[in-house]
Amino acid sequence: MYPKRQWKARFTPSEFCRGWVFFVLYLLVFPLVMGWLQMLLSQRFDFFLQAPEFSLIYYFLLLCATLLLFWSFLRQGFDILLDDLPENLTAFLAGLVGGGVLQVLFSLLPLPVEDPNPASYADSFFLSPPATVAVLVLLMPIMEEVLFRGLLFGSLRRYSRGLAFAVSILGYDLFCVLPFVWTPMGPDPAYLLLLVRYLPMSAALTWCYDKGGSIWSAIALHMALNGLSLAMALL
Repeated sequence: MYPKRQWKARFTPSEFCRGWVFFVLYLLVFPLVMGWLQMLLSQRFDFFLQAPEFSLIYYFLLLCATLLLFWSFLRQGFDILLDDLPENLTAFLAGLVGGGVLQVLFSLLPLPVEDPNPASYADSFFLSPPATVAVLVLLMPIMEEVLFRGLLFGSLRRYSRGLAFAVSILGYDLFCVLPFVWTPMGPDPAYLLLLVRYLPMSAALTWCYDKGGSIWSAIALHMALNGLSLAMALL
């Protein structure tokens, strides 16, 4: 009988502390600063960028910060990817097939509210295809996987695998859906039903990271699923 594979992916203590500070800023502060800065540039300095182009600059700066803050973790993830390549490749392919199929099927479920993301993706692609692809398919997956899988899931995984799965899946689901709840007319709890739409993707990403052990396999899967979402939005 083969010995159980040890969970290898770990943040260093300093990365752990920096990670949670960065996570809070990413969720609560950076989006507000981005909106304020975009308004300031366009209104006071007559400097205008399309929304996808501004998002590209925003996520590129966040990527630079991520590389600086979590270089050791990302490097360790690359080593794990090479050392356990069959496990990570299997996790990626299984997540792509299972998560992709369920993502398409769940998108067909009738709900009383429409998911704003597909229309947003299509509008963004119309304004700037290169910037939209760069943000959705390349930059955003790196940011979200490091924080939601690497930090959130990894912090709990060493104590309870079940709790880590539950918190990571639900946390990412809420992250995707909560911005839609706060409408200009006030909170609309019906948008919480969209949690069902994002469940397959969130579960597939978390399973892929746990099964493969490398954050890069989860990042690659996130890129592929985001590419699928963009393609579906453009049909």
